[in-house]
Amino acid sequence: MSWLDTLLMPFQFGFMVNAMVIAVLVTVPMALLSCFLVLKGWSLMGDAISHAVFPGVVIAYIVGIPYAIGAFIAGMFCAIATGFLKENSRIKQDTVMGIVYSGMFGVGLVLYVKIQSTVHLDHILFGDILGVAWRDIGESALIALVTVGVIGLKWKDFLLHAFDPTQARAVGLRTGLLHYGLLCLISLTIVGALKGAGIILAIALLIAPGAIAFLLTRRFSTMLLLSVALSALIAFFGVYLSFFLDSAPAPTIVLLFSIAFGVAFVISTRRTARQERAQDDAFPAARR
Repeated sequence: MSWLDTLLMPFQFGFMVNAMVIAVLVTVPMALLSCFLVLKGWSLMGDAISHAVFPGVVIAYIVGIPYAIGAFIAGMFCAIATGFLKENSRIKQDTVMGIVYSGMFGVGLVLYVKIQSTVHLDHILFGDILGVAWRDIGESALIALVTVGVIGLKWKDFLLHAFDPTQARAVGLRTGLLHYGLLCLISLTIVGALKGAGIILAIALLIAPGAIAFLLTRRFSTMLLLSVALSALIAFFGVYLSFFLDSAPAPTIVLLFSIAFGVAFVISTRRTARQERAQDDAFPAARR
């Protein structure tokens, strides 16, 4: 067998091709939302919603409805409950989110053990990307299309709301709609990632792309494009490398994101150091 045959071997298996397709479909919308979450400091909100969808999945199994519906309802309930508790108590938002998402995750675990579901817990928590069917791919593609479409049309409004909600309200934007619209998109993308990445690893896909792009760029439009491009490449090669490493694809993708973040951090640090040295050389008197 030649080296070329060896490199192309993953493409000879249908489940590997499906895994590569759904990995890209899952990471692209999450990369777009990641940019807004990083700017707004909503990393914990993404974590909260990703954990909170668990009881929704279990209840959907009990009722006999699609998991996506139960997960989406649970995610939105978490977001609305967090907002309500923050507005009607003296507790800070990060504390409220920690209480809400850990409580909902605990409810999900209790329900899961009680009903003895035929769905393996590992598949819910860490995904089952190698077992995806075309129905799962279609569902993720629809979610990706909706998310990309909304952000493509309203990214400037979301950006202003992220930086200055007061100014956004002053210019006539419906900030409440933007706020809950963004939460709705986050819930949707997490639902789309359930099959591919699972609940636990979804948060990495929702935060890492934006953090990497933020370190490497200065313009938000470039940040969006770079985040999407990096996510698509890392998702594809994460699944591809997992075949040769004999590892699970989702953790491999997350590992590559971590490596990419480390590289971006080093590049950003060195660039900042060079800029500071250049300023010192240009204005030596300022150092005195």
